[in-house]
Amino acid sequence: MRFPISWVFGLLATLVLALPLSAATKSKDTLVIGISQFPRNFNPNIESMLAKSYVLAMTRRPLTVYGADWTLECMLCVELPNLAKGTAKRETTADGKPGIAITYTLRSDANWGDGTPITTRDVVFTWELGRNRKTGFGNLELFERITSIDVHDAKRFTLHVNKYTCEYAAMGGLELLPAHIEAPHAADPESYRVKSAYETDTTNPGLWYGPYKIAEVATGSHIVLDRNPTWWGKAPAFKRIVIKAIENTAALTASLLSGDIDYIAGELGLTTDQALAFQKRHGKTFTFQYKSGLIYEHIDLNLDSPILKDNRVRRALLHAIDRAAINQQLFQGRQPVAHGQTNPLDTVYDPNGVQYAHDPARARKLLTEAGWKTSGKSVRQNAKGDRLQLDLMTTAGNKSRELIQQVLQSQWREVGVDIRIRNEPARVFFGETVSSRKFPHMAMYAWISAPKGVPRTTLHSTQIPAKDNGWSGQNYPGFANAAMDKVLDEVEVVCEDKPNKALWRDLQRIYAEELPVLPLYFRANPFIMPKWLKGVTPTGHQFTSALWVEHWRVAP
Repeated sequence: MRFPISWVFGLLATLVLALPLSAATKSKDTLVIGISQFPRNFNPNIESMLAKSYVLAMTRRPLTVYGADWTLECMLCVELPNLAKGTAKRETTADGKPGIAITYTLRSDANWGDGTPITTRDVVFTWELGRNRKTGFGNLELFERITSIDVHDAKRFTLHVNKYTCEYAAMGGLELLPAHIEAPHAADPESYRVKSAYETDTTNPGLWYGPYKIAEVATGSHIVLDRNPTWWGKAPAFKRIVIKAIENTAALTASLLSGDIDYIAGELGLTTDQALAFQKRHGKTFTFQYKSGLIYEHIDLNLDSPILKDNRVRRALLHAIDRAAINQQLFQGRQPVAHGQTNPLDTVYDPNGVQYAHDPARARKLLTEAGWKTSGKSVRQNAKGDRLQLDLMTTAGNKSRELIQQVLQSQWREVGVDIRIRNEPARVFFGETVSSRKFPHMAMYAWISAPKGVPRTTLHSTQIPAKDNGWSGQNYPGFANAAMDKVLDEVEVVCEDKPNKALWRDLQRIYAEELPVLPLYFRANPFIMPKWLKGVTPTGHQFTSALWVEHWRVAP
């Protein structure tokens, strides 16, 4: 899809993109960033994709975020709701359960890019649209959790939430939409996904309210961001930011060396092994920073598959992988083995949880018990003569993942499992295959979470995407487990330290025992920057460094 832009602006953008590196760095007016994926769409509430989050971080501001120090803070609001101050109040829901009323005040100077004030009208409009299952909002559970909204004035509102949670003030998922632009497109909720101005009129300044606004989109190629004249905060140093999508990571480094790009985004650029190899050759030319964080590389298992329904098969697959060797040989020990979705860096991690050692003999025994026998053949078969063959999918062009696929393919072959590798461009893989649960067996990618982030949307049975819920939710394996549902329901609301940690231990235990997902490793993001670029602060969680883009600057 191409997005409309005036001929004059298109010509100017082309000239800027054609500038040689020397001209760009002399003026320091333009920063060119390379990322490894191109966003499938630009609506902040539809589909989850890191490439989109990274771009939108420069053009929008969430209500609340976790900062680089992992503490919650306001961005679009004035002050976090607080029980002691009365801006948060416990209440009882209509069905007699503990809920909470939380009051926010929007910044008085916050405007959309066309000058229209951001108001409570936008809050109510977004909430009403998000609750409609036909719209396909990814965070449906959040919008349904908010049962009503009291509007006090144009900037102040109270959310009535049907569950009192430990992190009640965190509302980063309430991604506001401009009612004055989107209301006509939302008249038919079922077609909103394709009729939204974020799809049909992406360069409309009224959609954006960060330091930058989207000025041009060349699908699959690049996105041009210009300063937003209605931005209320610190003026950004760069007049223009160009984000180039280079899905082949080898081409990404070539573009950095040639001067076609200035900076490879740490959140969405090279993998650790590639960055380490690049640093050996060019360590004096660039600044390197490796940020460990809540980034979980894993393999989703489609539990609708007759093969993968058997827990013995799932455990065998994990026992057959030598994850420690992958960490040492490919990543020089910088990306530790993940034994579950909870990172040791998080305060809720249980160091005594269940772990799966590399044990091919145990893997073979489990597969035999599950009815998959060798009978002298290299690939196991069941009693019907069906081969033990599984498809493994990931993002095409990501050399690290493609290398790991080959390692996994070899290690699983040793225990009699045949693996077919099928990869797709990131925008197809995330936008269609994973989000609609179209992968037949296994999908390898990463989740990025917030500190103490409860994995409700990825593990609760109510969050399984399906046609009847507009493919909302992120439980792509289709995991439905009553014990897990109970823990997820309780861990959010039991806030006393000791019982809360006990629930987190139960969550990690059930996850390890049931294995809806094969844990691989926790990633460290490599940030490769020109020495003249300062102010980029990696966070190590789902809120990217780009949310503070106005602090990026050129070294004096």
